[in-house]
Amino acid sequence: MSRVEAKVQQGQGWQSLCSRQDLVANSGVVAWVDGIQVALFYLPGEPGDKQLYAVDNRDPKSGANVIGRGIVGSLSGNLVIAAPLYKQHFRLDDGTCLEYPEQSLRTWPVRLHGETVEIAMG
Repeated sequence: MSRVEAKVQQGQGWQSLCSRQDLVANSGVVAWVDGIQVALFYLPGEPGDKQLYAVDNRDPKSGANVIGRGIVGSLSGNLVIAAPLYKQHFRLDDGTCLEYPEQSLRTWPVRLHGETVEIAMG
């Protein structure tokens, strides 16, 4: 269990971020949350409850806030986002970089609650 998940379970709670209408299917949008740019990816065709992902918008290699403009895809069975500048691939579920393990994106729990997108910032 990650630290953020533990805080949510201990009552830290979820906060409203935007509505489902603000999301773009199979693409990213960026939201400003507690002073951090968070890239949201909505993948309505994915099975189960993993249709929504929240990752840091800041590319660790370039330092630019561009991850939300990346291309969503699948590599070796992993849902990934390809960073726009250097094309490294980050797993959407945990932020791990496939090419450079020392790089990673911060991730947050995110969910749809009815028509509202909620995020747990820890």
